Amino acid sequence: MTAPIRIAIVDDHPLFREGVARSLAEIGGFEVVGAGETATDAEQLAALANPDILLLDISLPGGGLAAAENILATQPDCKIVMLTVSEANADLATALRLGVRGYVLKGIGAASLAEVLTYIAAGKKYVSPTLSAQLLNELIRPEKRTTDLVANLSGRELGIISLVGEGLSNKEVAKRLNLQEKTVKHHMTRIFKKLKVRNRTEAAILMHAPKTGLV
Repeated sequence: MTAPIRIAIVDDHPLFREGVARSLAEIGGFEVVGAGETATDAEQLAALANPDILLLDISLPGGGLAAAENILATQPDCKIVMLTVSEANADLATALRLGVRGYVLKGIGAASLAEVLTYIAAGKKYVSPTLSAQLLNELIRPEKRTTDLVANLSGRELGIISLVGEGLSNKEVAKRLNLQEKTVKHHMTRIFKKLKVRNRTEAAILMHAPKTGLV
């Protein structure tokens, strides 16, 4: 029998928090191991409850993104999912840069949320499809297709940007690929130019341009 996915929910609206917990319990396959309403609660739950997935709202007292940053600084393997009403590209880009595993809008249905959480628990990443398209429209000129840009990358560059998309630093990429850190930096400069992006966050988003949101 498969063990349930252990979830902690941090949201400053009790009714919403309780509704998510009840919906997941009714669907089955999930166990809510903790709940809170502030950034401090989120950090404590991540450390003490050790959930498989930590659901965070952005607009928590203390800031959901600030909580995610603090948690991932000490627990980089923690699977954090932002469950929010914010459709701001800046919030999405920041969340992805920090290394969150998912960015989900609160309008999602219970069954779809359960599917997303199961997907993320398996080690995947998810961004709500409308947000993926919205952000990519800002990053890519209409006449350029993502596949055309990615096709310009060499095999080595694809390997490097794939690891960057997983949240690894240049130093960590260098260690993984047995390269010098300065060599990785040189490749990153070429990757930015080929993908027509300004930084590693935009490059990672471009590489994760899913049509369904599951990446």
